Amino acid sequence: MRVTRDEISVEWPWGRIDPRSALRWNGRRAIPRATPPGTWGGLFQVAPGDEPLLAGGVCRVGIPETLVRVVDTGHYDPPLDVGWLPRPHTLLIVAPAEGTRTDEDEADTIEVESAAPLVIELVQQARHTQGAAPSSLSPSSSGPSGRSAEV
Repeated sequence: MRVTRDEISVEWPWGRIDPRSALRWNGRRAIPRATPPGTWGGLFQVAPGDEPLLAGGVCRVGIPETLVRVVDTGHYDPPLDVGWLPRPHTLLIVAPAEGTRTDEDEADTIEVESAAPLVIELVQQARHTQGAAPSSLSPSSSGPSGRSAEV
């Protein structure tokens, strides 16, 4: 596994490898450790424990309460082959609420049927069809705010 100054690769606790997939996912996800001011590293963040974050260590992975804009949606029937299970039926493509850019570098994807404990709350309805409604994401009240992951 990889731990660098910029990102870590974690064993993803909310998905399992899809043995029937045409894609070969390794069961890991890279998450930025820190992002430069004015940039967004995505929804998921890593919170190390008391020890320095090293390969083989344990950290918490989660989404802090975040205000985002839904910039696009995807609906898939049959579900989308992404390399892991469960295969997603519905995706929300989100970007930071305060931004105006909607390019792929500024967006992240939420799998609506994901096993990750999420609560999505509509904060404001879009005023026009080109804009997108901000949504607030917070950890599920019925589940942990983060899950331990091996680095």
